[in-house]
Formats: sequence, structure tokens, C-alpha cells
Amino acid sequence: MRAALWYGAKDVRVEDVPVTPPGPGEVTIEVAYCGICGSDLHEYADGPHAVPVGEAHPESGVAAPLILGHEFCGTVTEIGSGVTGLVPGDRVAVEPHYRCGRCPRCLAGEYNICRHFGFAGLMGHGGLAERATVPAYMLHRLPEPVSLEQAAVFEPAAVALHAVRRAGIRPGESVAVLGLGPIGLLVTQLAARYGAGRIVAADRSPARREMALRLGAAETGADLADLAGGEGADVTFEVVGSQDTLRACLAATRRGGRVMLLGLTGTVSVDAFALVNNEQTIMTSVGYRDVYPELIRMVAEEGVDLAGIITSTIPLEHVVRDGFEALLRGQEQVKVLVRPGEQRW
Repeated sequence: MRAALWYGAKDVRVEDVPVTPPGPGEVTIEVAYCGICGSDLHEYADGPHAVPVGEAHPESGVAAPLILGHEFCGTVTEIGSGVTGLVPGDRVAVEPHYRCGRCPRCLAGEYNICRHFGFAGLMGHGGLAERATVPAYMLHRLPEPVSLEQAAVFEPAAVALHAVRRAGIRPGESVAVLGLGPIGLLVTQLAARYGAGRIVAADRSPARREMALRLGAAETGADLADLAGGEGADVTFEVVGSQDTLRACLAATRRGGRVMLLGLTGTVSVDAFALVNNEQTIMTSVGYRDVYPELIRMVAEEGVDLAGIITSTIPLEHVVRDGFEALLRGQEQVKVLVRPGEQRW
């Protein structure tokens, strides 16, 4: 089969690799779509960040070179021993969190912060391939109303929904979002679904601001402080990952308000004196847990359209040129989906 393997920074190769048959508790799927995530882009641009090099990840048993892609879905083709509830032909969304099931956090149901935390497609083989073999616990069967294109966006939507839940948005609370990549746009959409009042969203890209307006933002612009007003927002989502954007989010949050930190970055500093005096709370969110069933229900029963953030679909053979490089060049693309079965040479 054809697959996109990460060998190093700026070194992703589409190659022929053998299909891994499913072992006990595993399932092989034919991949329909796989989205390119900002995490994948970081690995391509200047990794490794999460990709295990030299020593294999404890749950996947895989080290680089590995198949990228953790935002994927498809159709079951083969089932390993001990797997129940799935049959060949089932359409499935992949929740790509590895979990050991034994550590204190897993036993408490908090599998997204498992001691051996990881993702298929970053710490193990993923979905930028014609076939993918994953643990059965990662799979969610899709009811007929849910298309595979919608399911391809469940992974970033799960990140957004988990963050919205953790932020504890109360009905009518004002929300500000800084950074309108896929996660920021989905935070905007889902915050509106969860009862937020006025939502404002900031980004440098006019096209992304326009998309945020369609997804539920009342007002958009380039300056978050101006949008949030003098009092500031009740809840602010930082979805960029930098010192400057964290500072901007704190400045745009009211006294007693909350900042949800989603952007990935290294060390940052805060004015602790101001933070204490304003009684603001900085919260964090990583991955997700127990959200896929809700996303499936929202799409199937309420007709929620999560696929509005998709801006292009490309074949696997063009993943570097039209995927990674296109995303690095500018902001005209938001969510790029790859169709591994579509061959264009």
C-alpha cells in the first residue's frame, strides 16, 4: 500500500509499505480521509516534537520512520481476534488516543492524560495511508446520516469540544477566540452550540474571520482587546501558542474570567501580580475524552455541519506539495483532507 512516512524535518516520503495485519484487539480499516493537523505540520517543518526517534513509544511499539496522520476515518476491512461489535464494512471514525488502561489516570477514566499518552499518527502509525491498523478501542461506528467527510473532522472537533466543556461556559457568557485555524474555528462553532452569548474572534486572515462569522461569531477582527471591549470576555480561548497571544488573551479577559490555553508552545511567562489581582484563571486542555459519541449525535440527529472548515481535498501522492508546503506558505488553506485511495500522479 502507499503511505506517507515521516523520516525527519522536511522529509516526508510517500512510499510502498506492507499492510500490517490486525493482531489481537486490533482492526484494519481502509482509510477514506485523513486531515492534516497543525501538529503534523510542526513535525514536518521542524520536528521531531512528538514523533519517537530511536526508542519506540511504549503503547504503539513504533519509532520513526512512521506513518503520519491522526485525523482519519474509513471502512473496516479486517478484524483481529477478541474484537467484538465491529464487522467488515462498518464505517468508522478513529479516536486516535493511545491508552494503557492500567495507570491511575486511565483507571479514573481520564485516558487522555494516560501515563503513556500518545496518538496514532504521531507516536505510532496513522492514517496517511491506504490502510491503517489500530486498536479496536479507537473506533466508533458511524450511523447512516454521518458521512465519512464529516467524520474526517471529528478529531479536531473533539479537541475543540473537550476544551469548550473544560472551560465550563455558562449560558450567555461572552467568549473570545484568538487564532482561527481549524481548532479555533471549531471552538467558535461549538461554543455557540453550548450556549455562549456574544462570541468574538480574532485572526490576521480575512478569509478565516469570514468563516468564523458563518460559524457563530458576532464580530471578528485582528485585535482581540478591541473586540472584547473594556470589561473583557468571560472566557477567552488562546489557540495560537505564543507569549504574545497569551498576553493578549489575558488582557482581553475580564476580572475573574478564564483563559483556556490550547495553543502549543514552549516556555511562557505571566504577570503573576496582575493574574492574582484580577483573580483570573488559566486553564489547559489536551486531546479529549468521551466526546466522539456526542459529536456523532450532533451530526446525525441535529444536522450540525462540522465539515465547513474543509478547504481542499488532495490525493496522497501530493501530500507534501499540496498539503504540508501549501499550509506552510500561507493562510488560504484551513483544513486539508487527504484521500489515500485517490491516485493522481
